[in-house]
Parts: sequence; C-alpha cells; structure tokens
Amino acid sequence: MTDDRPDDRSRPRRDREPNHGRERERERERSIPTDRESPVGAPVIRGDESVTGTHARDAVQFDPDDPDSLQEAAETVYQFATGTAGSEDNLYMLRGAAACAALVRGEGSYKAAAERASVSNTGVSSEAAARTGDDAGTETDTGTDTGTGADTEHEAVSVSFIRKWARVHDLPQSVRRQVALGHIAPTAAKHIARVGGEARLLLAWATLDGDLTVREVRHVASAVNDGMAIDRALDDQGVTLGRLELTLQPTIYRDLRRQASNESTSPDTLVAEALDAYLE
Repeated sequence: MTDDRPDDRSRPRRDREPNHGRERERERERSIPTDRESPVGAPVIRGDESVTGTHARDAVQFDPDDPDSLQEAAETVYQFATGTAGSEDNLYMLRGAAACAALVRGEGSYKAAAERASVSNTGVSSEAAARTGDDAGTETDTGTDTGTGADTEHEAVSVSFIRKWARVHDLPQSVRRQVALGHIAPTAAKHIARVGGEARLLLAWATLDGDLTVREVRHVASAVNDGMAIDRALDDQGVTLGRLELTLQPTIYRDLRRQASNESTSPDTLVAEALDAYLE
C-alpha cells in the first residue's frame, strides 16, 4: 500500500524562520557583485574559450598602466567610434568597451580619454569621423547601433560615447558573459549599465526572460533612474519581475507537483525554497 502522506523531508522553510530568511536575503544582496571585479582591460570573457571559442586566442588585454597598451586602446577606441574596425559583432563591441574603460583609467578622465582617442589615428579621414553622427546612434529593436562616436566633425570620439561603453565593460561578469554569447545585445547592455545596484542585475535577467527589445530596455532604465521601482518599470513593458519558465525532467516534475499538493502550497513556493537553500 502506498503511503500518500506528505513526505517528512528536512527542507528549509521561510515560514519557520522568517527573521532568519530576511537576514539571509539582505546578506545575499550585499554579497552579489553588481560591478566588474576583475582588472580593467583584462579579457576575462573575451579570452574564455568556453564562451568565445577560437576567438579567445585573439583576445587583447588593454593595460592602462602600460604606455604601448594604452596607445593600442586609444587606436581601438577611435576605430570603434568611427566604424573603421571591420565587422561589428558582440565580441568586437566588448573589445571596444574594454578599450574605452582602459583608456579612461589610463588618462584619468572621460574627457582626456576622448581627446586622446580622437587624435590617435590620423590615417582615417575627417570625412569618416563626420559620418559617425550623434553619439547615441540609431538603435533598432534587434540591438543594432548604426552610429557611434562623434559629437562634431572635428571630434572623432565623444565623452558620452566613451562613458557609455566604459560602463558596459564595468558590468559584472555574469552579464558580460550573456553579451558575448549573443543573448543580450551590446546596445541593450549599454542601457543596463546605466542602472546601478541590484536593479542592474534584475534588468539584465528580465531582458533575457522577458525578451525585451533595446528600446524597451532603454525605457526601463530611464524609468528606474527617474525613481521608479524596477518591478513597476518592467510591468509597464509587460514583464513580470521574477517570472521564469523552467523545463523539468518528468520525474522531478511529478514529485514537485505531488509535494506541492500534499503541502497545500504552490510549486513556485517549493522551487523558491529549494533554490534559496542551494544558493545560500
């Protein structure tokens, strides 16, 4: 005879220790990085073969303390801003972002970095620089940025261009990895980087799970920076914060449903409790 009573399993339950659960949640928020932790300019993601494959061998490290490396960063930023570096894929943009961040660190300010990058390569005509137009470019819903760096035809690289892409380089590794894999568009990452703190990570993951366009990411980032809560900003775009679709093995699905039914609770609650203990 089968015993259909609730399993007597030892599982962490928030309702048993509510204060401990809240303390654990606050501790987790403090411990999760929302900014870059590795050295500026280091190809942590670009040099990871598990992410970029054979392209990892070509990953360039920009050392802000090395004059030759800093000059290479300046030339890379110039080419990135003027669109003269060849193909524009996610790795190309991450490389440009790394060069921007290293140049800022090496020169000491966004303004000095923009000035150095603008004069770093006189081989490209001013006509090419003038064609870059406004710094923000024209972003499409697929994440294509059709213009990059110049504020005027006399300035090939603008301060705002350097600032925006340096922020992308400063995103935590977990987010940059998704950019390299092509799951988050670089131009969407540019807007995610505008948001600070935990909301930055929440927006990144909601971009994936809610299939947000670049335009929608931009709207959410602007709303959050204007003081709106991240969940409300996402709700305005039709995305529920925390909603994630999972596919389980049939046996796990069976046992999860059975356990939830026997405990008169929802599968969401059991999954959240199990993950809370696993991620602690």
